[in-house]
Amino acid sequence: MYIILLKFAGNKDRAGALMEAHKAWIAKGFDEGVFVLVGTIKPQLGGALIALSHSHDELKARVAEDPFVAEGVVAAEILEIAPGRLDERLALLTAGQT
Repeated sequence: MYIILLKFAGNKDRAGALMEAHKAWIAKGFDEGVFVLVGTIKPQLGGALIALSHSHDELKARVAEDPFVAEGVVAAEILEIAPGRLDERLALLTAGQT
């Protein structure tokens, strides 16, 4: 399981022009079963996603395709989490993960 932090960077002013392409990138990640949560880092610092992926390299390549990342609107940080203890309400997040 991964947490992806997308923190605003130098080209933040380009966010409006790239928003629809960024939203399409997010939708594709959900459609393909990689993203399970997306939200805003408050207060207006950027965004965050929870992703399920078997490969850090595949996820890194996917994140690089985000128009916000490609155009320097955000800087991406990918954090891998190996759950040691999990509340049963979140068990679906680790189903099928190795």
